[in-house]
Amino acid sequence: MAFDLNSLSKGKRMRAPRIILLGVEKIGKSTFAASSNSPALIPVKGEEGTDDLDCYKWDNPVPSSFDDVMNCLRSLYEQEHKYETVVLDSASALEPLIWENVCKRHNEKSIEKVMGGYQKGYSEALKEWTQITECLDLLRSKKNMASIIIGHIDVKRFDDPTTSASYDQYQFSVHKWASGLLYRWADAILFCNTKVVAKKEDVGFDKKIGRGVDVGDNKRFLYTHKTPSHPGGGRGVFGRLPYELPLDWNVYQQTIEQAIKSEGGVR
Repeated sequence: MAFDLNSLSKGKRMRAPRIILLGVEKIGKSTFAASSNSPALIPVKGEEGTDDLDCYKWDNPVPSSFDDVMNCLRSLYEQEHKYETVVLDSASALEPLIWENVCKRHNEKSIEKVMGGYQKGYSEALKEWTQITECLDLLRSKKNMASIIIGHIDVKRFDDPTTSASYDQYQFSVHKWASGLLYRWADAILFCNTKVVAKKEDVGFDKKIGRGVDVGDNKRFLYTHKTPSHPGGGRGVFGRLPYELPLDWNVYQQTIEQAIKSEGGVR
């Protein structure tokens, strides 16, 4: 293929989005993703919340290995279909299967022992994560499919070295190297929660910790930007959305469309 001046083009381009969808337990992450455009859901073994979802999914049997998940992605790439979105539910359930695959490749019983330890196993696991993202990118480029990777979160205490403040922080519940890879890959990182405000608690020694308190009457929201307490963010139009939206796929999609129109549209 020749790359010359005739191959140059100008203008904004909107491609099928790559989304990381995080949130607290039972907030409605899978339901939100299942409401996306013509989804095909890959429920990884260990995820029990997909039975009530009225969408097409691989559930007989449920994918129970890294190879199973790759075969699901491969079938979407090789076969003709009308699905527009692939949903992986979830990265948190997939990670142990990835570690299992790494251990098998290196004939070890623990990810901590791979290649002599010292976290080399977690580095090796990035090869599997990269296979996943590369397959999703192929579906994007060849089939115009969007991707949604669902993830659970852990709540961890964070001590801010710049302000000496301490507070609860929601973090993607996969290894930090895996989350870094997935964050860099994604066009949009979304966080689902009820409305929470920080309440400071005195823990002694002139130190206070911020705890999240629900003030939203159990209403569920989608947060599109990063804050000190939770992940978020996006590139392009996904980084210019309102911070808070209702946890509703139709509202999210309409907000994106409105943002695109306000910026003069895309080709």
